[in-house]
Amino acid sequence: MKKNIGIYIHIPFCARKCAYCDFYSMQGSRGAALMPQYHKALLRHIAESAPQLRGYYIDTVYFGGGTPSFYGAERLIEIFEALKSTGSVLLECETTAEVNPDSVTKADLTKMHRAGFNRLSIGVQSANDEMLKRIGRLHNFSQAEETVVNARLAGFKNVSIDLMYGLPSQSRDDWADTITRAAALKPDHISCYGLKLAEGTELYTFKDTPFIPDDDTQADMYLYAVEALSRFGYRQYEISNFAKRGFESRHNLKYWRGEEYISFGAAAHSYVGGLRYNYIADASEYARRIMSGDPVVDQTEEISSREQASEYLMLGLRTVHGISEEEYRSIYPSSFELIEEKLEFCAKHGFAVKNEDRWSLTPRGFLVSNVIIGEILEAQTQQRATFARKLRPDQEETQISMSMFDKKQEEIPLFQGI
Repeated sequence: MKKNIGIYIHIPFCARKCAYCDFYSMQGSRGAALMPQYHKALLRHIAESAPQLRGYYIDTVYFGGGTPSFYGAERLIEIFEALKSTGSVLLECETTAEVNPDSVTKADLTKMHRAGFNRLSIGVQSANDEMLKRIGRLHNFSQAEETVVNARLAGFKNVSIDLMYGLPSQSRDDWADTITRAAALKPDHISCYGLKLAEGTELYTFKDTPFIPDDDTQADMYLYAVEALSRFGYRQYEISNFAKRGFESRHNLKYWRGEEYISFGAAAHSYVGGLRYNYIADASEYARRIMSGDPVVDQTEEISSREQASEYLMLGLRTVHGISEEEYRSIYPSSFELIEEKLEFCAKHGFAVKNEDRWSLTPRGFLVSNVIIGEILEAQTQQRATFARKLRPDQEETQISMSMFDKKQEEIPLFQGI
């Protein structure tokens, strides 16, 4: 029986790299010059993968970047047509393209909608034009408003917008204004991301300076967004994502639920049949290797049931749907006792809640989710170690295999200090 699968297409080109972006991409004329060669490689890669794709039903397709709209509507449509030619794309497939207001027109959106694209993710980030300049965006808020209007006129009934908080010199009032003006556009989905200062980006120079809102201010901004968006009718379903009922991102839910997806493009990652792999993070080399028949996979990793269970905990606790003992044990038949003890501790302090058989984090819990998830994973490791100590001496093979997946986790602050 065929299973559903998601497809991700990575478009690593943009007009100009944003000041906060640390994703792999090529900007400006240098990237534009490579587009024709890259495009041919993508189409060939999809054609070569057609036999594999025919073994699945494709129910989500996501074009991310970079800036897919900078790549051009015609190219995006041609790639989608190549996927449809495999005969695996379902009629109700959720097909998303990321677009920026400065690189997409009403004509582009109309063409894309007619070709079968039915969801847009618009990079808005802020309603403050000076803030947009500060973070290297090429559009103003008026252009963002126009893009939403054009999307509706083109026929899109599923429109998402991205916003950011914690930006340089951003105040709580400025963030509140952005939330209000964004909600007034009546999108179906809103993503709110906190600024992460990644080394090597332009904004990294502001790290540990008074220009960046401190942790308490960013926490206040986050909790304000949760409360305000709820009043505007947007239900939080993941740490950073809010949607009108029925408009949750089906493609992103695949990641958070540990479902399978196949990707194409430089630096793209896939997860199929318990195997995770990624392609080389070099668009030119990716294109050359595809066209010459050379391998493009950079790294592969087989995910054990124990690691799948760890990812279930990590990703599930990012969502409002949360986790359950039954689901956990169906992936990895081990005790849930120590994990539940940690969650009960969280519940006593207002960071988690249990509804029937499901555990999930509260908005306050999401704020410190890295700490909580770190402790949950440590509890999982402790549970495994407890089980190993109870093994009979003649179970040597199991004892040895245990060391294969006891990888050290990143150091986490003391759980009691939340």
